[in-house]
Amino acid sequence: MEGLLSRCRALPVLATCSHQLSGSGPHRFYHCDPERGKRLVLSRMFQPQNLREDQVLSLEGTSGDLTCKSQRLMLHVGLIHPASPGCYHLLPYTVRAMEKLERVIDQEMRAIGGQKVNMPSLSPGELWRATNRWDLMGKELLRLRDRHGKEYCLGPTHEEAITALVASQKTVSYKQLPFLLYQVTRKFRDEPRPRFGLLRGREFYMKDMYSFDSSPEAARHTYSLVCEAYGSLFRRLGLRCVRVQADVGSIGGTASHEFQLPADIGEDRFAVCPGCGFSANMETLHWPQTDCPACGGPLTEARGIEVGHTFYLGTKYSSIFNAQFTDAQGRPCLAEMGCYGLGVTRILAAAIEVLSTEDCVRWPGLLAPYQLCLIPPKKGSKEEAAAELMDHLYDLITEALPQLRGEVLLDDRTHRTIGNRLKDANKFGYPFVIIAGKRALEDPAHFEVWSQNTGEVLFLTREGVTEFLSQVRVV
Repeated sequence: MEGLLSRCRALPVLATCSHQLSGSGPHRFYHCDPERGKRLVLSRMFQPQNLREDQVLSLEGTSGDLTCKSQRLMLHVGLIHPASPGCYHLLPYTVRAMEKLERVIDQEMRAIGGQKVNMPSLSPGELWRATNRWDLMGKELLRLRDRHGKEYCLGPTHEEAITALVASQKTVSYKQLPFLLYQVTRKFRDEPRPRFGLLRGREFYMKDMYSFDSSPEAARHTYSLVCEAYGSLFRRLGLRCVRVQADVGSIGGTASHEFQLPADIGEDRFAVCPGCGFSANMETLHWPQTDCPACGGPLTEARGIEVGHTFYLGTKYSSIFNAQFTDAQGRPCLAEMGCYGLGVTRILAAAIEVLSTEDCVRWPGLLAPYQLCLIPPKKGSKEEAAAELMDHLYDLITEALPQLRGEVLLDDRTHRTIGNRLKDANKFGYPFVIIAGKRALEDPAHFEVWSQNTGEVLFLTREGVTEFLSQVRVV
């Protein structure tokens, strides 16, 4: 051990960092700089951009597969990077947005009593054989054997695993129910033809919740609560999703609803009745059917991206794994179940698909990786004297508005013009951009404040900037 420590002490990288911290040499790493270490600067961001089309097509397929706006934008600005067909590296901006989305999901799920768990992605084959889904899922189920010949799958969903977990608890009382157990984890599906970037891949993130109730009535109440929570989630994100009746598919159960985000690129088709509000996936209707089955009025057809799905399962799984509780009379009873999915990576990509322009990413306000980008003047320009004012403004914002700490990015690439950096800021989709231009040299200094989502431009003093930004909501 002593020999290992001695070798580590001799490593040049440690000597370099020590030299920097002593203040006797140039600062190479911004986090070692006592003056700028607390400021996030754009030049340090890892964001591979502008992939050549041949680089993308070698992993994405044909050029026709790049017709999806969200896919093109996310590749172009460095939000994702292809690893293999249907699999992507999620880069820092995307990870920040996903972490925010997960926080919003956590808030909504916990508000209705959800408890977060984390189950293994590797699921024993015998669990899936017990429900007959080992065969029913077909080639979309990614299967493997360990060195002992034991069969597993990489879970696309976790009904078997969660029901077996609850069934292993032998002393569940009706007083403890309902259980609403959920997770946000990677899922896997061997798509025959992955496409549209994060909208349809082989590896993706999903929020899956499973409910266990003491009666059908209680289970239907829980089902309604989750659907209402989904509606609240999408409203907070500014996404106008439509809840539609849907087929239960391979998951099963007796009732199912999808949450569809209307989009031209959507692979699902659904019908809505403007008169009574009835809505359903076209797969559940008789083809062709042009009249509403509820009121007889005309149906309007649309395309959508499925971003959420709910199922009322009844005792389909609890009866197989014997997931029981004891009722008020001490009798064993099977739990009534539901399951509820949200496509986390799909929500992110779908939001970019419907909110963005052809050339510029736009985010739901709560999910923007950074809320604010500051653009100081170009080095050597007439306005260069305002650069220090921008540094002070950065510090003022993060001190006066604690909620924005970690949300402010300084575009320190001062070898580029303000116009070029503003174009980049527009492309990346920061909700707010502040520029130190000519009016920053006035007394008092006025900063140019751009609201990217509305196109509004204001000239504000530093006090006006903090008052304006105090309304920004973050999670």
